[in-house]
Amino acid sequence: MESRYLKAKDLRQQKGLEIAKQFKNKMWEAKNGDWHVPSQSGRGEYIVRTSQKGPICTCPDSELRQVICKHIWAVDYVERWEYGDYGDTILRRRIRLTYKQNWKAYNKAQVNEGPLFLKLLADLCSHVEQPKYRFGRPSLLLSDMVFASALKVYSTFSLRRFMAFIERAKAEGFIDQACSYVTVSNYMRKPEMTAVLQELIKLSSLPLASVEDSFAVDSSGFSTCRFARYFSYKHERDLKYRRWLKAHLMCGTKTNVITAVEVTEERRNDCPLLKPLVERTAKGFNVKEVSADKAYSSRNNIQLVDDMGATAYIPFKVTAKKRAGGSSAWKKMYHYFQFRRDEFLKHYHKRSNVETAFHMMKTKFKDSLRSKDGTAQVNEILLKVLCHNICVLIQEIHEFSDFSF
Repeated sequence: MESRYLKAKDLRQQKGLEIAKQFKNKMWEAKNGDWHVPSQSGRGEYIVRTSQKGPICTCPDSELRQVICKHIWAVDYVERWEYGDYGDTILRRRIRLTYKQNWKAYNKAQVNEGPLFLKLLADLCSHVEQPKYRFGRPSLLLSDMVFASALKVYSTFSLRRFMAFIERAKAEGFIDQACSYVTVSNYMRKPEMTAVLQELIKLSSLPLASVEDSFAVDSSGFSTCRFARYFSYKHERDLKYRRWLKAHLMCGTKTNVITAVEVTEERRNDCPLLKPLVERTAKGFNVKEVSADKAYSSRNNIQLVDDMGATAYIPFKVTAKKRAGGSSAWKKMYHYFQFRRDEFLKHYHKRSNVETAFHMMKTKFKDSLRSKDGTAQVNEILLKVLCHNICVLIQEIHEFSDFSF
């Protein structure tokens, strides 16, 4: 009878349990602590090593995707559980994932984040130029409305409940005039806000230009409150699904600051978006490395990064050929990937930092969009990115300096 503790949470964990049961007697631990795990197909074996950053495996799933593969799960089950005579299990020990963290700086940054966020946001918004007055009723300061919109996203409150933050910002002198929640909603729907937010994202990342020289690219979705409908011939009825927007971003691999972002419709191909992200980042940063997954693998992308004096660590698809096809960088990186795989993957694994950036942003500011208007949804994603960058700056202030505020 299987213990309830062995219930699998995902497919890799389930397969790891199967390997542990099937090859328990064939798995063995070397003197240096490495585990030799037979392949589930019965052909060859893989080595699972433990390190300060956690367990790693020599299988392609672990090397390329940098995930806890089924072989790591198998070692985890063998180390963690001892099978009794009646099929029950006894807890022994387990592999633990550990990460380095300066907890003193982290705790201090989190405690002081609120006041510092308001100061840094106000300083950024002071660079927003007021549009020229033409006719009609004078409008509010654009800098104040950008401040209010960003503060609304940072609070994660609805527009009506957010009004207490506006009153506080007015009392502390961060904005000149308080406004109603309807005004904030109207400004978030304006198309001209998009260019302003893009510029502020760029400005918010520049303080870390001396720190970052390697970057990672990826995309992720943000769900909306809109639904689409289609007819399914398989089910012979109308089905609906939630609409979502796709954010393509480039971030630094040391601090996770976002240097460039593009928002597109759902299911947009990732590959063409690498060029504008890299070109925009290169205007303010010294780009030496660019890491991305196979979705961005193309001769044009690798050559583009090479022409900038940087190196593109993008793994090649199974169907990829080594012929240059007009790109000398493609052929060079193809041989690098084939014959110096371990060295290549050390640089490629920096790509996981862009997933960390998405996780940080979605955890703090949510992965869904409150806005109903299409333009407002794009601006809301950009505001999430702007708030994320300010939070990163606050963290780095406490990590690298002794400034007092």
